[in-house]
Amino acid sequence: MAAINTSKKRTGSLPWAAFSRQSAFYIALLVLWYWYAHSGLVVSYAFADPLDVGHTLVDGFRSGTYEIAILVTMRRLIIGYVISLIIGLLLGLLIGRNRYAKETLGSLILGLQALPSVCWVPFALLWFGLSENAMTFVVVMGALFSITLGVEAGVKTTPPLYLKAARNMGARGVDLIIRVILPAALPSILSGLKQGWTFAWRSLMAAELIYITAQSLGGQLDMGRELSDYAQLIAVMLIIIAIGILTELI
Repeated sequence: MAAINTSKKRTGSLPWAAFSRQSAFYIALLVLWYWYAHSGLVVSYAFADPLDVGHTLVDGFRSGTYEIAILVTMRRLIIGYVISLIIGLLLGLLIGRNRYAKETLGSLILGLQALPSVCWVPFALLWFGLSENAMTFVVVMGALFSITLGVEAGVKTTPPLYLKAARNMGARGVDLIIRVILPAALPSILSGLKQGWTFAWRSLMAAELIYITAQSLGGQLDMGRELSDYAQLIAVMLIIIAIGILTELI
């Protein structure tokens, strides 16, 4: 009993120990950042210290600038991601269930998956011009193939016994997909959705830096570049990192 209690105490203390180590690490990182900014190793106007970045963050949120930029960027991301989710689910089911689609369309999607999503930006600008449609297209192409391959992998790994049992019970077509295949494939589908979200986020940031609108995170980054405002550059980058971490944790 004593050994069990000791084990429980140690297990319970682990989150606090990890939190303490993380806190100490980031505090040390801030101190190192502040020291480097004032050490003379870098020109003062070419680098921002943590206090400047903190003031910029506070001012940006107080004025509502960053809230608007976040909302605009997230709206673009969600619209593109939902479109890629719908198309990706359909393509993944088709490729996973049809051998001919796998041999033809599947090989094409696998090849396109290896293409960096930023490569779609020039096509988007040529096809749609400087517009919101171009943004949506880049996000869709960034997320679509990861989602498709995730769904395909889940469909292919569905145990044949489940399919046989479902067919014996009369499940066919859409009913079989909804009641058996999708639930069994859910772990792989979720993995593909998560990877697709990451690629969509990166694609959108690249697109926003090319098609610049002030009311977006990419626009705020470019504005910091034009004004040589290093505090704003770092502040917006921290916001982007924070959003990425939050979506990973959800």
